[in-house]
Amino acid sequence: MTTDAKKVDAYIKKHEKWADILQSARKILLAANMEETVKWGTPTYTVDGKNVIGLAGFKNHCGIWFHNGVFLKDPDKRLVNAQEGTTRGLRQWRFGEGDKLPATLFRKYVKEAIANQQAGKEIKPKKPAQKKTLKIPAELDAALQKSSKLKTAFDSLTPGKQKEYAEHIGSAKQEKTRLSRLDKARPQILAGVGLYDKYKNC
Repeated sequence: MTTDAKKVDAYIKKHEKWADILQSARKILLAANMEETVKWGTPTYTVDGKNVIGLAGFKNHCGIWFHNGVFLKDPDKRLVNAQEGTTRGLRQWRFGEGDKLPATLFRKYVKEAIANQQAGKEIKPKKPAQKKTLKIPAELDAALQKSSKLKTAFDSLTPGKQKEYAEHIGSAKQEKTRLSRLDKARPQILAGVGLYDKYKNC
């Protein structure tokens, strides 16, 4: 079985053009007691299981990724946002041909990145967009307004079950069909069961 260390060895060997920078960075990261692993095919260094720093070699440059680099002070202005407007936390320190890794300065960035991770600083995932308001067909809406008992029972259903009833009743083209479906659905709604529950429990 190939270990992560051997995978990183192979990765650096594959990116021979950037071997000096990648190897120097790796040495500093390991000395900082970070866990070395490979994620997305690239060397990644973690703290308490959380991604902190990654190394990557490309055709025209190599980069050191700080997963929550947005929190780094970056007084020397070494970090860039590789995808402005898309990337929120990730920042990259980029190197071109002939560049060297400034070890002392890099250690400062690493130390700060580790401290930030241990302090729990991280970009929280964006909350999902507001759920669309359930579209209640007119016939069902009228029935709910007339009967508080029916409304209470409908409101107690899960959003998924409410949607099933609303779509089932509202999808009928003719009013009489919608009313017929509503009449058949009424006892199930009052019983607190979903439209398709009887099939699910078969």
